[in-house]
Amino acid sequence: MSSLTIIHPTNSPQPTQTGKQQQIGRIHSIETCGTVDGPGIRFVIFTQGCPLRCLYCHNPDSRNPQAGREITVDELIAEIAKYRSYMHFSGGGITISGGEPLMQPEFVREICRRCQEIGIHTAIDTSGCASLKTVQLVGEYVDLFLLDIKSFNPKTYFKLTNVSLSPTIKIARYLHQIQKPVWIRYVLVPNLTDNLAEIQELAQFIATLSNIEKVQVLPFHKMGEYKWQQLDYDYQLKDTPTPTAAQLAAVIDIFRDYGIPVN
Repeated sequence: MSSLTIIHPTNSPQPTQTGKQQQIGRIHSIETCGTVDGPGIRFVIFTQGCPLRCLYCHNPDSRNPQAGREITVDELIAEIAKYRSYMHFSGGGITISGGEPLMQPEFVREICRRCQEIGIHTAIDTSGCASLKTVQLVGEYVDLFLLDIKSFNPKTYFKLTNVSLSPTIKIARYLHQIQKPVWIRYVLVPNLTDNLAEIQELAQFIATLSNIEKVQVLPFHKMGEYKWQQLDYDYQLKDTPTPTAAQLAAVIDIFRDYGIPVN
């Protein structure tokens, strides 16, 4: 299996005209009223750059850490502040997704710190493909982690992502150790991540973690397939069907059998 390589795009503090240092990051896009990436209405920031090569990725254009556009934390906070009322009345906040947000830890940490400073709930949607040191740096200002465990079988995980499962499991255990709230996300892909024995092993592991608030089982979809075609990437799942209602129900039942809240 390949070794983990974390590449940091341009995100060093840059001086302003007044001499004040401010953090600059690189993002792919923004969604102002997200409803699926954490509780309530979310302002979702999709960062640029990802070390994974997931076969079902719906944002392959977010892989390159040098693509996207640069933005300062000040600019983002000014934009986020416009939606505070939506967040407040819906119990929402911001979610930083990707790409992989932990590829730009200083930038992400500063966004979360500034949001908490003005009373905005913070969440990070991550694959866990990062070092514990990175999570410790950022986690202080994160209220909720959305941790994607794409498979509990190391071979299946590597086939799906081209990276090792090990960092993700280490981070899951660390977040349990510090009792940080976590939602586990699991994408159900027929003929790839639908092995019920492997899913049962994942449920057994999650049941040992007392900080897991729930598991979200997400059905595979092909909404990002056109991006693969535009980028001239080899989309290997073009003949893979979406899971049936019965397949979803069977997976949800496994987690429920272990007393894990799931939807």
